Amino acid sequence: MAPLIRSLGLVVYEPTWRAMQAFTAQRDAATPDEIWLLQHPPIFTLGQAGKTEHLLHHSDIPLLNIDRGGQITYHAPGQLVVYLLIDLKRRNLSVRELVSRMEQAVIDLLDTLGVVAQRRADAPGVYVQAAKIAALGLRIKHGCSYHGLALNVEMDLTPFGLINPCGYAGLAVTQTRDLGITASLGELEQALSQRLSAALD
Repeated sequence: MAPLIRSLGLVVYEPTWRAMQAFTAQRDAATPDEIWLLQHPPIFTLGQAGKTEHLLHHSDIPLLNIDRGGQITYHAPGQLVVYLLIDLKRRNLSVRELVSRMEQAVIDLLDTLGVVAQRRADAPGVYVQAAKIAALGLRIKHGCSYHGLALNVEMDLTPFGLINPCGYAGLAVTQTRDLGITASLGELEQALSQRLSAALD
C-alpha cells in the first residue's frame, strides 16, 4: 500500500517531532504509512548520540536535542524536509535498506535535473562532489521509522558555518538553486514524494 502523503507547509519543529512520536506510539499493524513534507523555521537539532562541541558558535538560532540518529544539522525555510513514518516490519525492510532507498530517491531526482550526486560509505546522506545536499537521520521504534531527510533547495546556508554539519568539521554544503536547478521547492516536494513512495513498494 502506498504511503499517505501529507504536505504540511512551514511548521515549528518541536510540535511536529512530538506528533511523529505520538503517531508511532499509537500506530498498529493496520495503520497506513505516511510521508510528511514540510519546512521548519531556523533551528539546529542534535541527534541522541550527538556531541555539543559540533556547535561551534552560539547564535540566536535555537538548539534542540532530539531522538534521531546522527549529529547536528540545521533546518530553515527553503529546505525540503521529508519525514517517513514507515512500518519496516510490514514492508520487510531493514534500516540499511530504507536509508539506501531514501538516498537513491534523492540521487535519481537530481539526475533527472542534470546533477550527478552520490552517497558516501562513511557518512549517510547525498553529496554533489564533496558538498552535502541532503542529510538523513532516522529513529526506529517497535520496527517503525520516523524522522527522515532534509534536501537543501533555496535556503540561507550561512548558519551551517556555525556547526560541523553532521559532525564533520569543514564539510561543505550545497543546495539545488546553487547547482542551477530552477525547479521550485513545491515542484521538488511533489517529485521527491512520488519517488520515495515508489521506492517503498
